[in-house]
Amino acid sequence: MKKILVAYFSASGVTAKVAEKMAKVAGADLFEIKPEQPYTRADLNWMDKQSRSTVEMKDRNCRPAMAEKPDVSSYDVILVGFPVWWYREPSIIDTFMESADFTGKTVVPFCTSGGSGLGESAKNLHSLAPGAKVLEGKRFSSSASSEELKKWAEQF
Repeated sequence: MKKILVAYFSASGVTAKVAEKMAKVAGADLFEIKPEQPYTRADLNWMDKQSRSTVEMKDRNCRPAMAEKPDVSSYDVILVGFPVWWYREPSIIDTFMESADFTGKTVVPFCTSGGSGLGESAKNLHSLAPGAKVLEGKRFSSSASSEELKKWAEQF
C-alpha cells in the first residue's frame, strides 16, 4: 500500500477544507504549507496591482518563504493542493516544490476554484521537481464530496 501525503496551501480556508477531507478519506497524512509571513486580506487583493499576491505572481522567480520545511522522504504519493491564482499555482507552491527531493515520487496537483482549472500548474510542478512523476491533477469545488475525493485519490 502506498503512503500518501496531502500537502496544501490555503489562503481563505476553502482549500484547507478540501485537503482535510481528502486526507481523511484517503488515509493520508496532512501537511499545511504555511508562509513564514502570513497573508493579510490586503495581500490577497488581486485587484490591487501592488498587493503582495499580485507582485509575487507577476515574478515567476518569486519564492515566498515557508514557515516549516516538509519531510516527504517516507511518502510515495504527494497530493499538492492550492487555490488557483492567475491561472496557476501560487508562488508558495513553487517554494514547496523546491524545498524537498521528490525524486521517484508521484506528485499530483489539485486545486480549488470557482471555475478556473489547473492551467499550467502540472507543467510548472514537473519543472520544479526533476525526477518526480507529475500527473495532470484535478480541480475540485469547495463542495466536493468525500466519495468524489476518495475515488480520485484511490487512483494513485
